[in-house]
Amino acid sequence: MATKAVTDATFAAEVLQSDKPVLVDFWAEWCGPCKMIGPSLEEISEELSDKVSVVKMDIMESTETPAKFGVQSIPLMVLFKNGEPVAQKLGAAPKSQLKAWLESEL
Repeated sequence: MATKAVTDATFAAEVLQSDKPVLVDFWAEWCGPCKMIGPSLEEISEELSDKVSVVKMDIMESTETPAKFGVQSIPLMVLFKNGEPVAQKLGAAPKSQLKAWLESEL
């Protein structure tokens, strides 16, 4: 399953109320490293679709949620389980590292 865009309006339903873990990628169009990891996150989303949902939140379009969770630098990936943030990874990394980190947190 491909990554899905979430907004302030859909965050609660898509992330906090999800019955499986959700990885939220906080990003922005102007962020080079964010664009660099985008394709890797798409692949990870497909490969781990039975274990986790991967969503993307543009911090320029939706500002309330990133502020609520203290997002100060991007790309920032936050893993939510049962509506709570349980792990986060800041910065771009190769796909193998992103996937290994995510699998270790699931």
